[in-house]
Amino acid sequence: MFAILIFVLLSITAQLKADHGFDVRHYLSTVTTYDVVKDIVKASANSTPDGCTPIHLNLVARHGTRSPTNKRMRELDKLASHLEELIKDAEEQNLSLEKVPSWLRGWKSPWRGKLKGGELIRKGEEELYNLGIRIRERFPELFEEEYHPDVYPIKASQVPRASASAVAFGMGLLNEKGSLGPARQRAFAVTSESRASDIILRFHDCCGNYKVFRKRQEPAVDKLKEPVLDEITSALVSRYGLNFTRQDVAMLWFLCKQEASVLDITDQACGLFSPFEVALLEWTDDLEMFILKGYGNSINYRMGVPLLEDVVQSMEEAIKAKEEKHAPGSYEKARLRFAHAETVVPFSCLLGLFLDGSEFQKIQREEPLELPSKPPRSRNWRGSTVAPFAGNNMLVLHSCPANSESKYFVQVLHNEHPILMAGCGSDFCPFEEFKEKIVAPHLKHDYNSMCTVHLEAPEQKPVASKLSQLFRWLFSMQNDDTPSTKDDL
Repeated sequence: MFAILIFVLLSITAQLKADHGFDVRHYLSTVTTYDVVKDIVKASANSTPDGCTPIHLNLVARHGTRSPTNKRMRELDKLASHLEELIKDAEEQNLSLEKVPSWLRGWKSPWRGKLKGGELIRKGEEELYNLGIRIRERFPELFEEEYHPDVYPIKASQVPRASASAVAFGMGLLNEKGSLGPARQRAFAVTSESRASDIILRFHDCCGNYKVFRKRQEPAVDKLKEPVLDEITSALVSRYGLNFTRQDVAMLWFLCKQEASVLDITDQACGLFSPFEVALLEWTDDLEMFILKGYGNSINYRMGVPLLEDVVQSMEEAIKAKEEKHAPGSYEKARLRFAHAETVVPFSCLLGLFLDGSEFQKIQREEPLELPSKPPRSRNWRGSTVAPFAGNNMLVLHSCPANSESKYFVQVLHNEHPILMAGCGSDFCPFEEFKEKIVAPHLKHDYNSMCTVHLEAPEQKPVASKLSQLFRWLFSMQNDDTPSTKDDL
């Protein structure tokens, strides 16, 4: 009995120590801010070999931290009204409110009355601005040329938070490169395609079959999440004495993520949950991302093939310029893109990131992968790592003239750190091997064939029936002076 008591006390002590060191800002899935996680990755141990020089860079980045969207702000207003009702009901039943956190009483959404949302906030601007500075400092050979939009094209989706992210990045990249103002800024171009036809940065918006898949799959994903939400709902009802619903818990978790990432508040909505409950809720978000945006179905990432083709084409052009000794300033040295989690996540999957060798072979054969492991088991697939705010993939093309195996290599950096490409077994892959093992298997899938929704053809009437109808109409014209129309045919 004494041994059991000692074990329980030790377990409680260990839990208290673990909780004390717990920072909820590391567990917010894709709502995690970049500075919190950019240096927490399982990076490859490989380094760039001596004698290799970067000659081109591709960047695919998510927009920075943003405010809640219009829809979500309205939902938070509804949450405030419902929380008020829950407390009123408890008071009418003479229930004790001692366990109810004081902030919940009379809580109003920090975004109430705001008419527009979803914009890049100051923190997001800083994330991209600082990323631009770091990339220029890391690759001085690539950014020594005088700026020209053909040498350093900057592209963004036609969504304001993405284009604002591109501007913030460009300001950091070109800081002190011009003559405008005290910071010596300079003007630069950001180009966008129409949202209706942007199959490179918003392919998910243009892919009809993906929209059909997602709509059909979302109810099943909700079902997978329900047991966790129900378990936590029951715990919160017991803990605080309020009759929370499953929807309340889902919205309180959303509020927690917004408070922690946008407002740096971690002791209100986030404080309602234990560390293990936070880990479970994060897992439900990661599960949804895996199924609807990631490795859960091949259409999620294969619709991103136009982006992959664009990346490879830019590398081939850089190699051609190197081989033909084009004059400096006459060819592209970096292609810089700014978009969304729905862009970065599929692109990471196309590269085979966050997989081991056997899993990579499975996706090549279009076999399903196992779902991400549920806590307390560990997992590679975490939204906070795969696609936090300002999360990014860089593909750096290196010239290695002294290498006997290949003259050109591709290195992948995820959130600025080298990361293993399962298809190559390394983060530093010969260019031809990169094309053969990682790119080529995807290129057999044509975007239009994959994404076009084929509607059922309307039933065709027999030709004989149409001819007899025509003869009747001609006969009526001979025997009737009343005008007729095409609709009679």
